[in-house]
Amino acid sequence: MFLSRQLAKINPSATLVISQKVREMRAQGIEVIGLGAGEPDFGTPAHIIQAAQRAMEDGQTRYTNVDGIPELKAAICAKFKRDNGLEYTTDQINVSPGGKPVIFNALLASIDPGDEVIIPTPCWVSYPEMVKLVGGVPIAARTTRKGGYKLSPAALEKLITPKTKWLFLNSPSNPTGVAYGREELEGLAQVLRAHPHVWVLSDDIYEHILYGDFAFATMAQVAPDLFERTLTMNGVSKAYAMTGWRIGYGAGPQKLIKAMANVMSQPTSNAASISQWAAAAALNGPQDFITARNQIYKQRRDLVGDKLNAITGLECPRPDGAFYVFPDCTELMGKTTPKGRLLESDMDFAAGLLDEAHVAVVPGIAFHARRSFRISYSVDRDDLVRACDRIGEFVASLGGG
Repeated sequence: MFLSRQLAKINPSATLVISQKVREMRAQGIEVIGLGAGEPDFGTPAHIIQAAQRAMEDGQTRYTNVDGIPELKAAICAKFKRDNGLEYTTDQINVSPGGKPVIFNALLASIDPGDEVIIPTPCWVSYPEMVKLVGGVPIAARTTRKGGYKLSPAALEKLITPKTKWLFLNSPSNPTGVAYGREELEGLAQVLRAHPHVWVLSDDIYEHILYGDFAFATMAQVAPDLFERTLTMNGVSKAYAMTGWRIGYGAGPQKLIKAMANVMSQPTSNAASISQWAAAAALNGPQDFITARNQIYKQRRDLVGDKLNAITGLECPRPDGAFYVFPDCTELMGKTTPKGRLLESDMDFAAGLLDEAHVAVVPGIAFHARRSFRISYSVDRDDLVRACDRIGEFVASLGGG
């Protein structure tokens, strides 16, 4: 079989690889605590499941419009107006089988070979790979822990070229959990105003998972003059615990949305009809459970942060949102595990932690950052305590360095 040159450029998703490794170890009878998966551990709310059941009973089991049923598109428009003060019509809405396809379809519809996409790093593992798969060039906008893992206007200005097509923004972020405030977005918008050929993809998938008094903002809301070159992506997977239902959506200029539908018409067609009706119920239904769940997430965030920061050699910033922490393990480099593994990278740290302490985390290199690792605290509190204790014991067991 002859594989394409484009495929040879693509790395498999590190989070999926680690999840598979955890399943294999558990099948061998090894008790592993998995902190790698980026999905809620809560169940899908009952009223959403009931809506899916009604849809099946009512015969809503056939093909739908390629990019979404009118009822779901209307619910998405209402959501944007309610939560973000943004006015969209249904012909400005795309519904896809998951958040990834929204992004991928937008890239397929807009990227020519050699076009550049600016991606602040650390970043979600799939952004650069999708850009490469469609023939684009991912441009890493490297941020630092000291800088709050945020892209500055000055750094953005330096990276824009005539080939730049998109700027990706993910707030709150995977993997760091940091979020951009209104003033920070306005600073980036000011740079973009001078470069009208650059579009913005705002990935708001963690919009509703925020802590304290942090006020969510999104680019199209902060900079209305950029509305016509902004694609705002969201979905029901994180806030509504519907990862397996596979519904993502995007809102943007009608011309782009139509082009994305044309792309979808060939490889996928519509998202599952039943999932679309469930998603409409999620967006139109009660939202109070989100606040209650966020309180639990916050307790877990504080627990993990406190325990990891008490471990000599680790430094764990406290995130604004999402359900991840991104500790720095620089001080552990050069040390050796009890089984003789030399820690020269975060990959070595994550591999040693899994093999010797049976805790699964995702190494920072997967997110285009070094000497860090990601923990998802979307797991049971008791498992978090045991995992953090194991991490502490593992670090304390390291020698040399």
